[in-house]
Amino acid sequence: MTGPSAEVKTCLKGTRASLLAWWRIGAVATLLVAAPTWAQFAHVPMPLVAGAPRTSDAQTDQAYRREAALRIYESFPMHIYRGKMPALTYAIAITETDVRADGQVLEVRLVREPASAKEVGPWVVAMVRRVGQFPPLAKLAQVTYTETWLVDKSGKFQLHSLTEGQRGE
Repeated sequence: MTGPSAEVKTCLKGTRASLLAWWRIGAVATLLVAAPTWAQFAHVPMPLVAGAPRTSDAQTDQAYRREAALRIYESFPMHIYRGKMPALTYAIAITETDVRADGQVLEVRLVREPASAKEVGPWVVAMVRRVGQFPPLAKLAQVTYTETWLVDKSGKFQLHSLTEGQRGE
C-alpha cells in the first residue's frame, strides 16, 4: 500500500491554506462588526446635571428606586432611549446600589451581568457612580435599591423603573 500521490498532497495543502485564509477573514469580519458596538461602552459619559437633587420623602427602598432612576435620566439625557425599546435588547444588566442619607453612593454591585455583552456591565456601574449625588433621604438612614438596565447597542438605555416598554408587547 502506498501513500497519497504528490498531486493529492499538493491539493490537500492548498485546501488547508484556503480554509485557514477563510477562517482569518471570518475572524477579522467579526471584529469589524463587533468593534463599533464595543466602542459605545468604552467611554463613560460625564453627567449633565447641574445643582443638587431634591430631597426624597421615600419611606421604602422601592419608593426611592423611581427617584434614583429619575436622577440617572437627568444626568444622562442624551443616553436615554426614547420610545419603546426593540424587542431584542443588546444587553440587560441588574444593579444593586447602596445610597447614604446624604445621597452619596456607597456601593454599586452588578447583580446580573449581561450574558453576551460583557462590556456593558462595567459601563453601567461606572455611570451610576458618575451621577455623584442622588436625592438625599429625609426619612431613611440608607437605602439599597435594585434597578434593571435595558441597553441598546447604540449605547442608549432605559431603566425598568421608567421604561416605555418594548416593541411587540
